[in-house]
Amino acid sequence: MAQTGGVAYKCSERRIYSFRKVLFDKRKARKNLKTISVTPIFKKGLYKCGSAVGNCYILGMAYREKSKSTILESKRHKRVPIFVMMPVDAFCVDTSGVPKIRKVKAITMSLKALKLAGVHGIAVEVWWGIVERYSPSSYNWSLYEELFKLISQSGLKLHVTLCFHSNVHLSSKGKGGVSLPLWIMEIGYLNRDIYYQDQNGSSNADYLTLGVDHLPLFCGRTALQCYEDFMLSFVKKFQSLMGNVIEEVSVGLGPSGELRYPAHPYGDGRWRFPGIGEFQCYDKYMMEDLNRAACEEGRPQWGEKGPQNAGGYNSFPSGIPFFEEGGESFLSDYGRFFLEWYSGRLICHADAILAKTAKMLKTSQDTGANSVLLVAKIGGIYWWYQTDSHPAELTAGYYNTALRDGYDPLVSVVSRHGAALHISCLEMIDSETPSTYLCSPEGLLQQIRSLSKKRVIQLTGRNANERFDKAGLSQIIANCYHPQAETVRSFTYFRMNDRIFRVENWNNFVPFVKRMSSDM
Repeated sequence: MAQTGGVAYKCSERRIYSFRKVLFDKRKARKNLKTISVTPIFKKGLYKCGSAVGNCYILGMAYREKSKSTILESKRHKRVPIFVMMPVDAFCVDTSGVPKIRKVKAITMSLKALKLAGVHGIAVEVWWGIVERYSPSSYNWSLYEELFKLISQSGLKLHVTLCFHSNVHLSSKGKGGVSLPLWIMEIGYLNRDIYYQDQNGSSNADYLTLGVDHLPLFCGRTALQCYEDFMLSFVKKFQSLMGNVIEEVSVGLGPSGELRYPAHPYGDGRWRFPGIGEFQCYDKYMMEDLNRAACEEGRPQWGEKGPQNAGGYNSFPSGIPFFEEGGESFLSDYGRFFLEWYSGRLICHADAILAKTAKMLKTSQDTGANSVLLVAKIGGIYWWYQTDSHPAELTAGYYNTALRDGYDPLVSVVSRHGAALHISCLEMIDSETPSTYLCSPEGLLQQIRSLSKKRVIQLTGRNANERFDKAGLSQIIANCYHPQAETVRSFTYFRMNDRIFRVENWNNFVPFVKRMSSDM
């Protein structure tokens, strides 16, 4: 095979997944980070992500760059609208099973105060587990009709997040959160393989495995059809608000709404920071898909299981063979094959959902509504970022290493659907993170920022941790108005609670809002 710059390509039209050999040089690893990018196989300008559970095609790089529909007009937004996310405990289900807004009077007063402070809008999580709670295709929007009216009457706009995940494991002792729809959970009681599983067979009911995207396991519908029907019902119900009150719609793509695998399940006790996490591909549907991909690659033994030398949830990368330079590492032929498959399936999942959402929003615009910004969220996996293998990102599904820009294929798909990319960590500074764990939230953000410029997409963001101090708020401003990038489209403050209104915090928060809301 011909080699150029230490990279040899091995491609076959017959095969779904391809991989490459890299001449690994520690001294050049960091330097090569932004110059090397590999995406699955070319075929007439298309990338194919294929399996027996469904095929999707992703436009090749040249095609994407030429497509006018994927290139957003680049302009500097001098003002950054601020949305404040609703409290985590804003909703409840009463004893009769009816969803209710908690503390309506307190929320009303809070909304008025935020409006007076200059806040642009409110970010609201619209839960699948509330709206379609009891039976398939039976939607109850009453809670959100009341809430949206309350917000719009306060003069605030809306960023809506369509949530296809659960937050029960993130709530206090598993109480007070929102589960998946009860009828989905009934199916899950009989078939745990509808959820992601780790190598020990452990799972939680936070999000459906992408292995069921194309399988009619849900009362005759596939998972993608369930998501599509929910979104269609939402757009029809709130058509009159689209574009004038509802300005942004973020569609859930995984745990916490982010496009990733649940490799770091903090809420159920399996993982704690800064563990590298575990690969989540052991439900039977993902394993069947892996087996088919391995057979098509001519290596059926590769499809029997995931990496067996990748440590556990709370391992550190040092001493873990898969994340080092040995013969059975992420650099091996098997390592590249597995990581291409693992990350590729995630990208296809995003492609399918974003395509459906973008089509619905365009149809809404065609009926006379103003445009609504479609948003896709990714996780901010910043620990072990300064290692060669980036293990915490690999387990989450981001094939990003010192020798490979793993976010480029993802950003390309987001660009093709005219969406903005949402990332957290905008308040974080490298020097405030534990140096022992080789963290770099600033490095991650810079990589995403560079890609957004390259692919001509807009960025939106939020804080990962609650910050009211001047240093944290100043870092947010600096990242929103970075001198070498377009100003972010909007910022979501995470999140509304009683602490934000304490005098010492409010006195910092209001000037922060005013500064973000004025020309810089």
